[in-house]
Amino acid sequence: MVRVMASGVFDILHLGHVYYLTEAKKLGDELIVVVARDSTARKLKHQPIMSEEIRVKMVEALKPVDKAILGNEDDMYKTVMEIKPDIIALGYDQKFDEKEIAEKCRELGLNVKVVRISQFKDSDLNGTRKIIGKILSAYAFQKEIEQYEGRRESSEDSGDS
Repeated sequence: MVRVMASGVFDILHLGHVYYLTEAKKLGDELIVVVARDSTARKLKHQPIMSEEIRVKMVEALKPVDKAILGNEDDMYKTVMEIKPDIIALGYDQKFDEKEIAEKCRELGLNVKVVRISQFKDSDLNGTRKIIGKILSAYAFQKEIEQYEGRRESSEDSGDS
């Protein structure tokens, strides 16, 4: 049985996440996903919108995922030692060096293959920040419409039409 480990923040789930986890699952028989703690995400300059408890439940509900757990706040290799994966699947944008991870795992007595999953490109909404940007743009546009309509109504009320 080949155990695969994937990890991430998974704040607002999107097709990029589904692609990453589907591709990771194809690498083995069991996929365990490590969801970053809120404190870890903040260290990465990401303020999660969803709590870590919600994010882990959402990830575990995804079809390719066999199990989702919260990561260790201090040392990611403690989690690796608990899971003992055969393969670690990295997302295309994760700031980890594959060779460094493989070397550290070897030092810990684990024979782990590290694989980088390619980027999902079939959607312009393939990233959390892109989704948030689109929501903010839509919100700003809606506010502009409301302001315009408010000015128009007030102009009509004063007889300046």
